[in-house]
Amino acid sequence: MPPTVWLASAVIGLSLASPTRAADPQPYAVTFKPSGDKAMDKLVSQTSNLVALRTKAPAGPFALVLRARGDVTRLETVLNSAGYYDGAVTITIDGKSLDDPNLPQAINGYGGATPIPIVVTLTRGPLFHLGRVDVKGDVPPAAMKVFHLKTGDPAQAANVIAAGADLQSELQNEGYAFAKVATPAAYENPGKHTIDVTYKVTPGPRVDIGPINIAGLKNVHPGFVRRELTVKDGQLYNAGDIETARQNLAGLGVFSSVQAVPATAVGPDGRLPITFVMREGPPRTVSFTAGYATDTGGVLGASWTHHNLFGNGETLLLSAQATGLGGSSTTGLGYNIGATYTLPAFFRRDQQLSFNISAFKTNYTAYQETGETLGTTFTRQLDKNWSLSAGLSGTTEEVEQEGASNHYLLVQLPLTLKYDSTNSLFDPTKGVRATASITPSESLLSPSAFFTSMQLSASTYLDLSGKGRSVIALRGLVGTVQGASTFQLPPDQRFYAGGSNTIRGYEYQSVGPQFADGNPIGGTSIDAGTVEYRQRFGKSFGTALFVDAGQVGATSAPFQGGIKVGAGIGLRYYTPIGPIRVDFAVPVVHQDNSGNFQIYIGIGQAF
Repeated sequence: MPPTVWLASAVIGLSLASPTRAADPQPYAVTFKPSGDKAMDKLVSQTSNLVALRTKAPAGPFALVLRARGDVTRLETVLNSAGYYDGAVTITIDGKSLDDPNLPQAINGYGGATPIPIVVTLTRGPLFHLGRVDVKGDVPPAAMKVFHLKTGDPAQAANVIAAGADLQSELQNEGYAFAKVATPAAYENPGKHTIDVTYKVTPGPRVDIGPINIAGLKNVHPGFVRRELTVKDGQLYNAGDIETARQNLAGLGVFSSVQAVPATAVGPDGRLPITFVMREGPPRTVSFTAGYATDTGGVLGASWTHHNLFGNGETLLLSAQATGLGGSSTTGLGYNIGATYTLPAFFRRDQQLSFNISAFKTNYTAYQETGETLGTTFTRQLDKNWSLSAGLSGTTEEVEQEGASNHYLLVQLPLTLKYDSTNSLFDPTKGVRATASITPSESLLSPSAFFTSMQLSASTYLDLSGKGRSVIALRGLVGTVQGASTFQLPPDQRFYAGGSNTIRGYEYQSVGPQFADGNPIGGTSIDAGTVEYRQRFGKSFGTALFVDAGQVGATSAPFQGGIKVGAGIGLRYYTPIGPIRVDFAVPVVHQDNSGNFQIYIGIGQAF
């Protein structure tokens, strides 16, 4: 009978040997001869203890030989895991075999000053393929849809083991809560260069969920948790659905941890009880923000949030921000003070209703304003990526531009559709973000006007390396105001460009139509775009190269007004909460009253 090969033993162990310092350490240099498979050579180098411990744990002659012998076994495992079961690994030290009795003496001859050469040679041999692939057990046909192994596939250990894990997961998603797929048994056929694989499957009973228990609550109402649960008593057991429900509860912002614990046996009614065990997080949190740009100056902010005000996950956010701390595009200090109250699960678990009130003051070169806003927003989460919101707000404000001051009373109805498939809020490396908004507005006081602002913005992130270390980021913006001319609009409702959100290198709001003194007027159309290349170096550092371009027009048709282009370079320092960003940008197309360069500092990527 052919010898048994246990593929589980072919999985590469990543743990390194414990460093042991020898009495007479001997430096060495490791060379790997190309095997003809670049991916294999890279994996071998990453797995070798000779490489990993070369500087961490110096070794004397005998310890070095033992380390090399260990690498022979270790690297043969790499060959086996890739399907090369007749492969061989040869390691020589100073050109001598590891079995050479004179090898320790030869190593000693180097005297610990000159690195001794070590050469690793891999002989892959023939690639083994799968022969017979058997699945034994009463497996429902529906579950077999995820089992893709077939005769003739390369006999790679990772794929063989993953196939069993996928089959077990699918069975557990089909109601078989206790399904088990044993570690596959594999049998080598050396003459044929094939591996026969057998999976033993024990599906167990098909069960429904019930009852669902809630544990660990202190200040959160159980009814709120049950309303937020996406699994219900009596539904067919599905491990994937249960994990989704656990993640949804964890994302509510009121729990520091959530566990879903199925019972070890079915209950008397034939159903499987499940207990969700929650640990409530701190009900109140405080956060601080800071940023700086040469045009808008410094920004300092603080916020206080209560995450469970009345026991049903209601949040109350109080925030205060000081703006215009210096800056070439500001004329004085500003502020923004606000409060937002949010009701989750508003009639449906995927809906929320929020109310907000704020008072603000801004002092930009383009205009100076002081005002208050009261509003409400209804949001529906359409699915994982899409959301839709509608709001109603009223704003009373006094705005001064070029020495002329006007009072405005604005009533607005913003409608917004958002899509977000990115993998990070502050440092996205893949996915798409897009926002389409339309905001009918009426200015009730003189000068009165009815107008509609429409904007479409999007960004996408292309991961060139597959590991998020080399990324091309693209963004675009187009907007128009219909129903009113530039001077019929309140200055703060016009479009402006320039600054970190549109065209870096130009002062904030400086791009577009200007008064005779060079101060910004604003416009009724805008378009802008960015190409940015981001590259990480080492663990914590990175750079960015970018080009921004855009224009603001005096008519409602976009793509008018004279294109301005900015370019620059950025530095990134990566932290657990996101990268700290420093960008330096210059205007490529000259514009008066916009400076020669701009610097932007903040947390998170520019977009």
